Amino acid sequence: MSETTRSPMPLSETRSPMPLLFRRHSSGEIRNLASLSSSLLPAFGTVMGESSVRLKRFLIAPYDRRYRLWQAFLVVLVVYSAWSSPFELAFSKASTGALLPVDLVVDAFFAIDIILTFFVAYLDKSTYLLVEEHKKIAFRYVTHLWFPMDVASTLPFQTIYRVVTGKTSRGQVFGFLNLLRLWRLRRVSKFFSRLEKDTRFSYFWTRYFKLICVTLFAVHSAGCFYYWMATRYHNSESTWMGANIPGFKSKSIWLGYTYSMYWSIVTLSTVGYGDLHAVNIEEKIFTIFYMLFNIGLTAYLIGNMTNLIVHTAVRTFFMRDAINEILRYAKKNRLPEGLREQMLAHLTLKFKTAELQQEQVLEDLPKAIRSSILQQLFRTTLEKSHLFKGVSDDFIVQLVSEIKAEYFPPKVDIVIQNEIPTDFYIIVSGAVDVVTYKNGMEQFLSKLGSQQMFGEIGVIFNIPQPFTVRTKRLSQVVRISHHHFKQLVQPLHEDGKIIHTNFIQHLKGLKNEELAEMPLVSEFLDDLISEEASMNEAGAQDQQENEISTTTSSLLKTPPTRVIIHGYQPDRRPKSGGNAGKLIHLPDSIENLLSIAESKFGRRGTTIVMVDGSQVEDLAALREDDHLYIF
Repeated sequence: MSETTRSPMPLSETRSPMPLLFRRHSSGEIRNLASLSSSLLPAFGTVMGESSVRLKRFLIAPYDRRYRLWQAFLVVLVVYSAWSSPFELAFSKASTGALLPVDLVVDAFFAIDIILTFFVAYLDKSTYLLVEEHKKIAFRYVTHLWFPMDVASTLPFQTIYRVVTGKTSRGQVFGFLNLLRLWRLRRVSKFFSRLEKDTRFSYFWTRYFKLICVTLFAVHSAGCFYYWMATRYHNSESTWMGANIPGFKSKSIWLGYTYSMYWSIVTLSTVGYGDLHAVNIEEKIFTIFYMLFNIGLTAYLIGNMTNLIVHTAVRTFFMRDAINEILRYAKKNRLPEGLREQMLAHLTLKFKTAELQQEQVLEDLPKAIRSSILQQLFRTTLEKSHLFKGVSDDFIVQLVSEIKAEYFPPKVDIVIQNEIPTDFYIIVSGAVDVVTYKNGMEQFLSKLGSQQMFGEIGVIFNIPQPFTVRTKRLSQVVRISHHHFKQLVQPLHEDGKIIHTNFIQHLKGLKNEELAEMPLVSEFLDDLISEEASMNEAGAQDQQENEISTTTSSLLKTPPTRVIIHGYQPDRRPKSGGNAGKLIHLPDSIENLLSIAESKFGRRGTTIVMVDGSQVEDLAALREDDHLYIF
């Protein structure tokens, strides 16, 4: 986009980083959104449009893939710097020998990074928008501590001294100046912070590797500094190293480094063999502070490892506690063995499938995403069930967003005979048995498998569930609420007709043994067959459609509301007799309600109030089991 078409508003106030995540361009592409740092997220209300897709020329996005690879490469060099800086302090010969060219190459890479930093856009902490103005980027970098410390940790002081004076110096000052390179360790800390948040890597192993690195750096630094103390002491024989190896300064560098690491590790682990010990007062003071430091480091390591191990086993602890609670409850209440086994099986399955339970996994997701996931998982199952064959896509899309997925272990009753119908179920995987009880004896009726449905007869006819449904093996089912199902079907008349037709065909295919357990269903089918036989050929189609519409609405209608009526005022309850209420189905008008009250109490009332004295003017406002006072 040309500059003439840009908004006059400053880019630092309008540029959002997020559109750049979805296109490949000169500044790279983000492939894993889960690895993004929270510092790259836009502020609430930020407008992200196509006008802010590309950065200015000669600018680098902080989340650019190639820039992130460059930062990862620098982390490797930081590891070398963390090792070489204490090592060159202790063994000054190495700093002017084999390690000198390596140090110069490493410093050159960090000098390049200093230059690149002047071209890396940054996020304004107040607006969370990318700042792309070169002056602001440079001013921010130069005025912060980062710039002078980056420069100080990059300059090769020993090489500069040699070029200026023409002499090679092994003075202690250059060893301490090399320690400025430890400033680069902040990159390692940021690197591990990103890895810990990146779900592509194991959090346990990332933290474990970080703890190892911290320990090795502490051991290496302490050993090198301890050796440096021995080299600078005025009497080399009165040092921990000179007492064991006379003339150690002329010995091999790696011999001294090995002894230093041995002492440091033995001291850190509190083993303390005593073969290497402090001799002079300076070494004793250093050893005192090192051991005090080791106490804190050991506590840090043990605390972190304990948290990591407990984190991996916390679900197992919860499961064991829950199982023990169930066993104590069953023992205290003398529950039968079979019931106790069902309780344990259900609890065990709950923990094993915790990551698969849709209500928990999808709880915090937006409804649109939940609906898409449920369609991906269960749409085929719904479309192939006998009740929903041939219905519209709109109906399936609305229905699938309201279903709930559940797991049931073997030999668990999902539906119990004669219970109140509130839901019906579709089997996703597994199998169930349909049984009934006659004279206290259990009788097997049928077996249902994947994509078959149960519980819908009790729901649609609004009768107690006619059968008990029990799982044969581990089964996953989706549960559909009667309330949601009714709300979806009522405005979709065409789908209601299809569902009615499918339901009738299903009823006609039931076994005689099953129909014998449902007298209401048998009567319904007999009436339907009689009415179909009486249709004349000319008006058969219209009459059948009217019958379907009437029957569908009657099957899916809401059960009548039940209320309790009293024949007196709420604050004047009779002291004796006539104070019992009457349970009735709520009629469709106030006039009919007054007529019913007259037949129940023997007198005509004119006023209807609630228990709090408020007068009833609209019956639609009443709820189940409300108390009405008519006088």
